[in-house]
Amino acid sequence: MEHQDVVTVIGVGAGGWPGLSGTARSALTSAEVIFGAARQLDLLPGEVVTARRVRWPSPLVPALPGLIGAERGRRVCVLASGDPMFHGIGSTLARLLGPDRIRVVPHPSSVSLAAARLGWDLATVDVVSLVTAPVETLGRLINPGRRILVLSAGAATPAAVAALLADRGHGTATVTVLEQLGGPGERAATGAADGWALPAGDPLNIVAVECGDGPELPIVPGLPDHRYQGDGQLTKREVRAVTLAALAPAPGRLLWDVGAGSGSIGIEWMRAHPSCRAIAIESSAERAATVTANAAALGVPGLRVVRGRAPEALDGLPEPDTIFIGGGLTRDGVLDRCLAALRPGGRLVANAVTVESEAVLAAAYAKLGGELSRITVQRGSPVGGFTGWRSFMPVTVWSVTR
Repeated sequence: MEHQDVVTVIGVGAGGWPGLSGTARSALTSAEVIFGAARQLDLLPGEVVTARRVRWPSPLVPALPGLIGAERGRRVCVLASGDPMFHGIGSTLARLLGPDRIRVVPHPSSVSLAAARLGWDLATVDVVSLVTAPVETLGRLINPGRRILVLSAGAATPAAVAALLADRGHGTATVTVLEQLGGPGERAATGAADGWALPAGDPLNIVAVECGDGPELPIVPGLPDHRYQGDGQLTKREVRAVTLAALAPAPGRLLWDVGAGSGSIGIEWMRAHPSCRAIAIESSAERAATVTANAAALGVPGLRVVRGRAPEALDGLPEPDTIFIGGGLTRDGVLDRCLAALRPGGRLVANAVTVESEAVLAAAYAKLGGELSRITVQRGSPVGGFTGWRSFMPVTVWSVTR
């Protein structure tokens, strides 16, 4: 590969040119073409950096291959904010061009600078990006005593973060907005989430959250039933925990939640790891809306909801790693379509509560093997002045690996 085919990706801080290393400066002064956002390009001194400057279009990612491809044979630099490989364009270019076609010259990330200013141990801090994600994504991380660094989408993000914290019962959380980190205009402002009144400031900011007292949200499967809105179509807490254990969420895996009801299985699948993905398939418009609301309330607004009835609604969906069938087992073609959709090594788990759906699972177990179990849950409840056991309908669970 010719040297000219390598794209040099340079991290730039708010301090601009004075804060760059000798390696970064050398690459920029010898470049023929420099890509970047307008703010980043304006940080480069024109008398020293003479390359042709190209501002990124919007949307950016679809245009990237053509933009970079048109400059083959030229010395190309790309500017990035902070560390290009931390929620930055360096990662995108590595994916599009291949790691052998990029050379990265990093700068300290805003997260590193924020931790340094606050005296926080970065290894114990949660980090979430709201640059392209809804603010509800933060909800997955909120718990008493936790420290969270939020990559901001702009000047409005701090107020949105404070409002979410207050809405989730964490109004006592301390919110610190750090602007223009590493630059001459660096400043910080702190306040409580409840009653947040600081005006919107610089769009280049990171939000630090230190949670105080407030409600806890467990990180293991089996959230309390009252956490979910709905019309009663909910996999009960004890059964849900067993079902999630059978589904075995793993980072990066995609789940189909067929017959989603209130969405609890897909939601807790996604809460297992930030890279877990799920698609909830639900035929009822009211329940589909409830799934969306529950997902946002529990910190996984990225849950995709498909309105429709299986098996027809499954057409065209991306290949799943795992499938859960919570409803629709007795419909013709549902189980067969789901089994056929699984990748080799993929896993299917199905729950049944009726005799008819149990018969479907019994036949599948006889044909394909796997594991078959029955769960019976009893909860203590008042009986006059005493306590007795109230039984829920038994649930039959079948799991199989393709």
